[in-house]
Amino acid sequence: MSASDRHKPAPDHPTPDPPTADQPTADQPTADQPTADQPTADQPTADQPTADQTEPEHPIDARLLLPATASWLTAAVLTAQPSHVSFITAASATALGLALTAISTHLRRRHLPTRDHLRHLSTRHLPTRDHLRHLSTRHLPTRQGVRHHLRHVSTRHRVPHLSTWLAIAAVIAAMACAAALQVKKLNSGPVTDLAASNSTAKLRLKLTSDPTIRSTPGARRPPYVVIRATVQEITSKGETTRVRSPILVIGSPAWQHVRLGQHVETRGRLSPVDPGSDVAAMLSARASPHALDEPPWWLRAAEHVRAGLRESVAGQPTDVRGLVPALVMGDESALPADLVEDFETTGLTHLSAVSGTNLTLLLAFVLPLARLIGVRARGLTVVGVVMVVVFVVLARPQPSVLRAAAMGLVALAAMTSARGQRRAVRSLSVAVIALLLLDTSLARSAGFALSVLATAGIVLLGPGWRDALAAWLPVRVAEAISCPLAAQLACTPVVAWLSGQVSMVAVAANLFAGPAVGPATIIGFGAAGIALLSADLARLAGWLASWPARWIILIAENGADLPGATNHWPATVLGVAVLTLLCLALVLGLHRILAHPIAMLLAIALLAVLVLRPVGRVGWPPKDWVLVMCDVGQGDGLVLRVGPGSAVVIDTGPDPTPMDRCLRDLGIHHIPVLVLTHFHADHAGGLAGAIHGRRIDEIEVTPYLSPPAEHRRVLDLATTHRIPIRPITFREHRSIGPLTWTTLWPARIPALPGPGSTATSTTEGSPENNASITLLVETAGVRILLTGDLEPESQRAILATHPDLTADVLKVPHHGSAQQDPTFLAATHARLALISAGRDNDYGHPAPRTLDLLTRQGMTVARTDTKGSVAVTTISGHLATTSNGPSP
Repeated sequence: MSASDRHKPAPDHPTPDPPTADQPTADQPTADQPTADQPTADQPTADQPTADQTEPEHPIDARLLLPATASWLTAAVLTAQPSHVSFITAASATALGLALTAISTHLRRRHLPTRDHLRHLSTRHLPTRDHLRHLSTRHLPTRQGVRHHLRHVSTRHRVPHLSTWLAIAAVIAAMACAAALQVKKLNSGPVTDLAASNSTAKLRLKLTSDPTIRSTPGARRPPYVVIRATVQEITSKGETTRVRSPILVIGSPAWQHVRLGQHVETRGRLSPVDPGSDVAAMLSARASPHALDEPPWWLRAAEHVRAGLRESVAGQPTDVRGLVPALVMGDESALPADLVEDFETTGLTHLSAVSGTNLTLLLAFVLPLARLIGVRARGLTVVGVVMVVVFVVLARPQPSVLRAAAMGLVALAAMTSARGQRRAVRSLSVAVIALLLLDTSLARSAGFALSVLATAGIVLLGPGWRDALAAWLPVRVAEAISCPLAAQLACTPVVAWLSGQVSMVAVAANLFAGPAVGPATIIGFGAAGIALLSADLARLAGWLASWPARWIILIAENGADLPGATNHWPATVLGVAVLTLLCLALVLGLHRILAHPIAMLLAIALLAVLVLRPVGRVGWPPKDWVLVMCDVGQGDGLVLRVGPGSAVVIDTGPDPTPMDRCLRDLGIHHIPVLVLTHFHADHAGGLAGAIHGRRIDEIEVTPYLSPPAEHRRVLDLATTHRIPIRPITFREHRSIGPLTWTTLWPARIPALPGPGSTATSTTEGSPENNASITLLVETAGVRILLTGDLEPESQRAILATHPDLTADVLKVPHHGSAQQDPTFLAATHARLALISAGRDNDYGHPAPRTLDLLTRQGMTVARTDTKGSVAVTTISGHLATTSNGPSP
């Protein structure tokens, strides 16, 4: 084609006639024809791009969502199976992938157009350059439009979703191989074989975590230490083997002084673990650890920084001393137990543990600061990577920290750029697959599930809800509401599965505490760094960090104290499935509520009513209940009804929270008399929960004032709240409203143990148990025998003193232990036997022998460890029981 031909008009379009005198040329516009400087309303200006010029909205890239889900399910199943099952699965998935690849190749060759055909398709409908010159620019196709057309033409004949199924097969094969390798690694060596036979061994360990002190409320075992380690050398039956097997060590308090990264020697008994665990065995250490060396220099440096942070807040209140290190570096060693409970109730637990929030806050502070001092492009990337490494080292290079770092980076990328939001699901899916390939046992980790779900909620739901709220709220406020709301809603089913409850104040608590988290964390990081230079300046920074920490503590404590802070939810498959459907319904409808201020205010008002005036469980408590045996775990806590909102309480269980919750569910705000049958912690430990928010007229106690420490604690609590406290007297009679009772025991008071006595609060047949207050109560025509923790010795003494022990209801002594006198139980002629015991308690209560004995006496047995709280009602002289299901 010649140059002159290229300028000829297209054959399909006739050449326009030359302009006449009445027709202006292109250089002479008419009055109705705007000039270049006067665009029409339909013609966009330079500042107003056309619809074709605007960047099209890209949907969220969710192509890897199904493969990530498949990899998670594969890892969760196969980590509990033998390695050969994983290898078979990998081979099957590989074969499926090859078959899909062959099918895809065949269909491509058969249906895809050739290159010449694509060239013909891409040009046959496009106008020529000369034709385009005569058309208005508003009709010109954009480059993006042409690319979209070509992409549509070239892919219209593909088999739908074939690439997705190919990706699923690939990740299943890879995850199966990873699971097989991990299972094989755990089972290699003699550790698992020795654990299967509960053998003792001498071990050389490398400690891979910090020691954690734990205790079981109401249990007989003292506090113990849990720590993770890797066995490097094991000696058993005269044979020494070098291995690399991860184990979980359970040791005495002497283990609390070991440090992460140390090599130690010890002896102990190995025991097996459940299939799917991330350790090969569990070691019950029988000897104190013998340290062989010091941790590596970089771990010692990190510990020096952590110690500097703890020192910077050493002069602050106890809660602050525990919270600031937990906020900054996940150091929970000094967190008080009651603050941990408040955080669990208010949904703030993620603040006290290492989570993506910590890293996100650090990067959000450091990167803008680096940009201000001139760092750009790759320099910012280097700064970010360095801060991630520093954070991981300070917070401990453990799987939970690495997981938190990955999730924090995904959330930060999604919330700081539009492209990050579009790629959020892909980034999250890649992170899930990569983390599971590195450690397939994460698939069974509740922490991993919560971390992934929280991040998914933030990146998927957060932006849309933020935009809906931003229609009538400032953007910053909209972000502060949308992020915790999305994370909490996404995690709610898993939290309910783990805890058996749903927090009603979690979103509000995170909203109010959120503004203080950043300052406390950043200033805390600063205090840790300053401590390397000056202890005085570090204490100043710690003092500054304490104030936002105090605000967080205030929110947690007051939020946990609200009547409806949490609602029980059945931790069953059906219960969690129903809750999941409810959460999905909220996800679909919440956007409309958030976009309208009136609807939002109504929702907040409804939530406030539910929190301030909770309706309790449906059908609980039953109408006209007489007695409720509260589910307080391994302990006793009974409530005898006096009238509306008023009751006599017998014992308070080991912990304040369950007792407080039980009384709150029953609507009790006045306790005329509170009786502590004896001073063991499983009967008096929850006294603070009974006192909380209620008026107590007096506390009656046993005259046997032992154990002394628990007696002093009860006395201090009563003095602080100005509650009179008095010992009961033998055979005294009392009456309050419809209740009357007689004190049957103790008739005599044993001598208090001397300094060298071996009698303790955990000794079977101890004097404390035998001095338990025993009451015979009558109310609404029902006789109830309450026996505390009486042992056979005192049971026989009571029977000799009071031959007529006939009762309708028997509170079985000592949580149904095997130490029972059959004659005593038979003398009660009770129709209903109540046993208060904790699930899976390490006492073995109630004992099978006792259950068999009660059944042979014709008694109906109701237990808190299987039924939860039990209410006794009477209708026309007939006893009936109602339960609310066991607490988690």
